[in-house]
Amino acid sequence: MTQIAGRTALITGGASGIGLLMGRMLMERGAARLFVWDVSATNIDLARVTLDPLGTVVFDRVDVSDTEAVRAAVARLEADGTAIDLLINNAGIVVGKPFLKHGHADIDRTLAINTGALMHLTRALLPGMVSRGRGHVVNIASAAALVSNPNMSVYAASKWAVTGWSDSLRQELERSGTGVRVTTVLPYYIHTGMFDGVRSRLIPILQPEDVARRILRAVQRDAVFLHMPAIVRLLPLLRGLLPTRALDFVLNRIFGVASSMDDFHGRQETAKDVREPKGDLS
Repeated sequence: MTQIAGRTALITGGASGIGLLMGRMLMERGAARLFVWDVSATNIDLARVTLDPLGTVVFDRVDVSDTEAVRAAVARLEADGTAIDLLINNAGIVVGKPFLKHGHADIDRTLAINTGALMHLTRALLPGMVSRGRGHVVNIASAAALVSNPNMSVYAASKWAVTGWSDSLRQELERSGTGVRVTTVLPYYIHTGMFDGVRSRLIPILQPEDVARRILRAVQRDAVFLHMPAIVRLLPLLRGLLPTRALDFVLNRIFGVASSMDDFHGRQETAKDVREPKGDLS
């Protein structure tokens, strides 16, 4: 069981959405220190109001798509003697449009934030966890890692990659007896603003408070995977049992997956924080 009380946590994209909610809940559960990374200065200023009264919270404006910036931020932690016990890789973005409308910058940025950043940050912090014989890495993937749907091609690709890497990492750490745990989270759409405009025919869009609470519960239980809602667990089974066209029919004609992103517009970014990797990714 992973202990939260008395531990030190780091959340990327932690100044808004489920990142902010998890930060608040960690402090309420007795975390000793919380490090919040976010690229948005505006969100950091707003998050201070919520988190500062709860205990020792340190904010750092870090663009996780910049590997050198990530390594420099980790170096600052190490210079201060900070040991991260719980890493929550939460920051992410979505470009919700057909693949042919993606620019090359859209592709590069999505993969850098949603996939590469998790690997680079985990790689930088993992040696310390292994040397201490404890630690927990939480990777926020997506139900989009289990099923394809239109207007999410690059996002889905980034989350498929995260899911494969995350569970491979888990197995490596378990086989080596490191004491470091890995949890992969695969949620459906979350009602945080990041997926504004999304329509869901049968499956309810998830509520942020419940998502944050369930993630921390999964951490405390050392869960390997967390699927939200539970029906998401059936997707690999359906993919294995049904012919592709039959699966398309079930997902698209019955559940309306193919049309879920038709009216997507997402949260409107401000000019000041146009590079913000929103931390409420699902």
